[in-house]
Amino acid sequence: MRKSLFLLPAILLLACNNKDSKQEGSITYPVTKKVDTVDNYFGMQIPDPYRWLEDDHSAETGEWVSQQNKVTFDYLSKIPFRDKIKERLTQLWNFEKISSPFKKGKYYFYYKNDGIQNQSVLYVQEGLNGTPRVLIDPNKLSADGTVALGAIAVSYSARFLAYGVSKAGSDWTQVQVVNIETGEVQRDNIDWVKFSGVSWVEDDGFYYSAYDKPEEGKELSKKNEFHKVFYHFMGDEQDQDMLVYEDKQHALRNFHAQMTDAGRYLALYGSESTSGNSLMVKDVEAKDPKFVSIIDDFKNDYSVLDNIGDKLLVSTNYKAPKYRLVLIDPLKPQPENWKDVIPESQDLLENLALLGDKIIATYQHDVASKVSVFSLDGVKEKDVELPGVGAVSGFESDVKDTVAFYSFGTFVSPGVVYKYNVLTNTSTVFMQPKCEFKSDEYETKQVFYTSKDGTKIPMFITSKKGLKQDGNNPVFLYGYGGFNISIKPGFAIDKAVFLENGGVYAVANLRGGGEYGEDWHKSGTLCSKQNVFNDFIAAAEYLVKEKYTTHDKIAINGRSNGGLLVGAVLTQRPDIAKVALPVVGVLDMLRYHKFTIGWAWATDYGKSDSLEQFNCLIKYSPLHNVKEVEYPATMVMTGDHDDRVVPAHSFKFAATLQEKQTGAAPVLIRIDTKAGHGSGKPVTKQIEEFSDLWAFVFYNLGMTFGAAPVK
Repeated sequence: MRKSLFLLPAILLLACNNKDSKQEGSITYPVTKKVDTVDNYFGMQIPDPYRWLEDDHSAETGEWVSQQNKVTFDYLSKIPFRDKIKERLTQLWNFEKISSPFKKGKYYFYYKNDGIQNQSVLYVQEGLNGTPRVLIDPNKLSADGTVALGAIAVSYSARFLAYGVSKAGSDWTQVQVVNIETGEVQRDNIDWVKFSGVSWVEDDGFYYSAYDKPEEGKELSKKNEFHKVFYHFMGDEQDQDMLVYEDKQHALRNFHAQMTDAGRYLALYGSESTSGNSLMVKDVEAKDPKFVSIIDDFKNDYSVLDNIGDKLLVSTNYKAPKYRLVLIDPLKPQPENWKDVIPESQDLLENLALLGDKIIATYQHDVASKVSVFSLDGVKEKDVELPGVGAVSGFESDVKDTVAFYSFGTFVSPGVVYKYNVLTNTSTVFMQPKCEFKSDEYETKQVFYTSKDGTKIPMFITSKKGLKQDGNNPVFLYGYGGFNISIKPGFAIDKAVFLENGGVYAVANLRGGGEYGEDWHKSGTLCSKQNVFNDFIAAAEYLVKEKYTTHDKIAINGRSNGGLLVGAVLTQRPDIAKVALPVVGVLDMLRYHKFTIGWAWATDYGKSDSLEQFNCLIKYSPLHNVKEVEYPATMVMTGDHDDRVVPAHSFKFAATLQEKQTGAAPVLIRIDTKAGHGSGKPVTKQIEEFSDLWAFVFYNLGMTFGAAPVK
């Protein structure tokens, strides 16, 4: 359907002198070489002059990155209060943080960061009153903190813990194993693991998923194909691992194996995208264990909670857009035989856990958490009293235990960890973080505004108490709107700097996300994706209409799919904001599916291989809708090791914006080195990144930082 025409390239060298550069205001940009690459999409000729920037390993791209970073960091270095922002961010960041502990066997596990450690440390202790000790300290794995821990899994008797290690922010993971009692790292090492957890079979070994070793030099960009499930016996070399499942007919499917906690069933999930999966199960106690297909159409979501005897507890959105919990007999797996345990309700059923032979169900009601306790047969027994309006995570524990921990977060205070007793239905504070930010001086309001088509959209607005709605407040507007992901209340340390200096932090809960279930998600996908951008534009217009601010005092921001959001809104409505910050964004909607795991996003975006979907994508693809107009101050941000959304998206978009900007506002790109999509980024790099982001925002919104005048 598409034919590429590679014509003679224009011979333009990268340079920063006056002859080979473009000057806007006081900034001199490098001229980015253009090549005559043209793609034919259904008879439409689409130029791609910066295609060469897709080669992230070429010396030429490396030189371009170096020159762009020089321009960016020269600009940032001249902002007089940049160092003061970094100093304040470091102060705010420097408080003790721990995760909600979880129990396995006789041990409790949790992560702890003393303040500004680059990576949080995994601790273990025996019993609730045991002495904590360090089990894994990832800060010792690299001098610069760029090696991070990934997912962990504890074996059945809690003898071993398997853990993932990733480098420089990459999605590639190496799985290692530690003896929990002795702290000794075992000889087991598994490479080229990606998009995989670990599921133990007693203490003998575990299931994991991996790809074949990629070609050298293409580890961070090559399309990920032919995912496989393996079983590793403890003590074996990786090349001895048993291939459990592969699909040679479908290159673009991922697979994941899970043993139920009760240890009877092996569940095998298959996926073709970020939503919808197949499910097969195997009764390992049967005389002749074989996989039984529960569902094979990838149209809905299915997740096994555990087994109760020979039946499976499965959460699903099949015929229940807001999810339900069903009981399935693998011998009679047809949907007509399923039994509702917790039926669908008006609120989104977000998470389920087993505790003390009870089911802990966490719901979302207008993007805030509610928690209820059910018996194993689905009778609601009580609600868990929460400390306010916020978001809950946790409740992980052994099913027979009666105590679990959860974290409760809001926009104005760090998450507080609570110990919950299911027998008494009581919560007590286990750990209250002590941060310099004066949370009591701030408040969060939730409003509902009207989008272009009349849909009511929720938005959280956080500011100092007593804020005057006089149109003079700087606003930082954040959005995501995709992949069934909910943007819930939570404390972001970096936003505190903005709030302390009179800023208003607004989070719009856009369609495409998961805030109200699958219908809400679907209404912001494929050829309805424009709804997401309309929702975000309407959020900005609401903030102006209600006199929180003006368009000249708004900064817009989003990450990943949210970077697409900002890119699309920026190109559709360059007047909507004064500052735009697309971070690790999906910005080339015609070619995103050709790199790493991009193909899995097609259920949200569609693909340019389809005429109908191409006609939708070309209308909003940020890269292809940049025009010669006046754009706001823009800083595109990415990482050179991002193998989720490859940095070529940001490279090509920034080059195009610089070429076509007609105004005096800066168009910069900040390219972090030894950094990926965001996961595992060391604290030092986070502080540097946010210091630069907020310096750019303050400077271009005309804000003051403390007593320092801006501009």
